[in-house]
Amino acid sequence: MSTQQQSRRQHSRNGPLLAGRYSAAVAQVLVALSPFIVLSTASLFITQQVSDDLHASVFGVQLADGLSNAGYAFGAVAAADLIRRLPMWRLYILTEAAFAVGSLLAALAPNIGMFTVGRVVQGLATGLLLVIALPPLVTRHGAARVPLSAAFVSLGLFGMVTLGPVIGGVVAGSDAWRLLFLIAAVLGVAGALLGLLAFERQMTAPPRLSFDWSGIPLALVATVLPFFGVSWLVRGGFGSPVFYLPVVVGLVALLVLLVRQYRQPRPLMPLKLISHTLPVTGIATAMVTGASVTALVDLAVVYMLQVEHRSPAMTGLILATQVFGVVVAAILFKSVLRTRWLPVLALGGLGVTALGGVLLLGLGSGGSLPLLLVSGLLLGFGAGAGVSPGLFMAGLSVPSNRLGPTFALVELLRSEAAFLVAPAVAQFVTLYTDPAVGVQVAVLILVVICMVSGALILGLLLLGGARPHVPDLDAWIAGEHPAYRSPRLANAIRHPAVQETPSRP
Repeated sequence: MSTQQQSRRQHSRNGPLLAGRYSAAVAQVLVALSPFIVLSTASLFITQQVSDDLHASVFGVQLADGLSNAGYAFGAVAAADLIRRLPMWRLYILTEAAFAVGSLLAALAPNIGMFTVGRVVQGLATGLLLVIALPPLVTRHGAARVPLSAAFVSLGLFGMVTLGPVIGGVVAGSDAWRLLFLIAAVLGVAGALLGLLAFERQMTAPPRLSFDWSGIPLALVATVLPFFGVSWLVRGGFGSPVFYLPVVVGLVALLVLLVRQYRQPRPLMPLKLISHTLPVTGIATAMVTGASVTALVDLAVVYMLQVEHRSPAMTGLILATQVFGVVVAAILFKSVLRTRWLPVLALGGLGVTALGGVLLLGLGSGGSLPLLLVSGLLLGFGAGAGVSPGLFMAGLSVPSNRLGPTFALVELLRSEAAFLVAPAVAQFVTLYTDPAVGVQVAVLILVVICMVSGALILGLLLLGGARPHVPDLDAWIAGEHPAYRSPRLANAIRHPAVQETPSRP
């Protein structure tokens, strides 16, 4: 056992009752992330119920969901700033309490205004919790447990994504959407209590750094405006300036944010550290796979509800095959993480996602149920095999003490892609008088995007000259060195005779 681990073990004995226990750390992450993630994919099924009960328009409910997703993306960036100046255990407890309050506001909301406030607080709190709770699970329990922790992360993030439609379908059939939010509030209280009992107290106070007056405001603009614009599609369509102007301004703000983070000497998010072949290809794979899976599942739901006129409960049950796909991917992810084949798994997940989309192209030709079941299985596997490994390709390419800010950056980019593409694709279907045709055209576009993106990402990997190698998890856990030796972008053509190893911070 290392001196650092011995110090942590002794500190845990003097700290809260469950501090230092691996099972408690896993529970903290799952309780922190799962409720909002389930709600984010269940919302498609309960939108009409919420609209009717609150006497609001469908646009109002979808705007609440869109702003909650914006809060999630912004919360991850805000957490990268807060963990530099405040104790993480206090942040965890306060944020879980805030999530409970937000869930309660949404559950008891008499009108769309309070419901929107509750949803935004939920999203903001979950984005904060992602950066606060997830890195300690991965980094504080030794190198041997990193693969298992990664598998739990995959199940917590994407297992819950695939479980959302199942729960949403059941709730839609029972008219119990308020109960769903009440359960989320109870889980928030349970998370806060778990934090009191289990979250390790920091041995040293974090350095008190000044507020990033450029990064945080830019991140707010880069999340709120695009998500508002996409939500407006329900009311104004693609030709409305209220749609495309906020989206364009928000994406420009995102680009400026990334440029400034790259140039700053002490940035919120370590963009310069991950501007190498492996992390860039990993992030790109996670973005494309996450956005494609989310959009393809939404299209499958539209097809089952509007074309085949299946009940919400039956639609959710058909999509339950996604859960099995995610579980298989998590088991494979655990086995592959300590080997040289993690990039292969990530690209394979993108390929399987494209294959799931190809199956959806056969809808309408007869025998749709087997196609939907198998496609759900493939899409679940694609999400687990493509997004989580891509996330860790970036995380293992920086020192472990920068894992939280790295996850913040990856989730910001992945959320922008996933939560912007899916609503736009769903609205695209409405341009066709026959929704079956609209679904097929949209699926075909997504399949082409997956295939072209996969080819470009593979080309980027080859141009970088990144030879497959085993990550050094022991050195990475120590906190000073990356686990991967990732070459610079296009290193194979910059220095064809030199195998570059990037300098370690």
